[in-house]
Amino acid sequence: MIEPDLRCVAFVELVTDWSEGALDDVTVARFEEHLAFCTGCGEYVMQLRQSASVLKELDSGAPPPEARDTVLRMFRDHRHP
Repeated sequence: MIEPDLRCVAFVELVTDWSEGALDDVTVARFEEHLAFCTGCGEYVMQLRQSASVLKELDSGAPPPEARDTVLRMFRDHRHP
């Protein structure tokens, strides 16, 4: 089992590899065990799946320049606490 003080943090770090089938069997078992008992991480995975589903339905064209500029500005201006 993932260490109690890092379990959700470790879980989040493994989500992409898990979804891509890139984890070894032992790590998959630990990941899925955590997923089975942690409602917060279960909701996180559900939200990621919903987001991926919505994104697949969107037009794959490039965003308008003003949207791109706005997003880049938001990332540049973001300040970590």
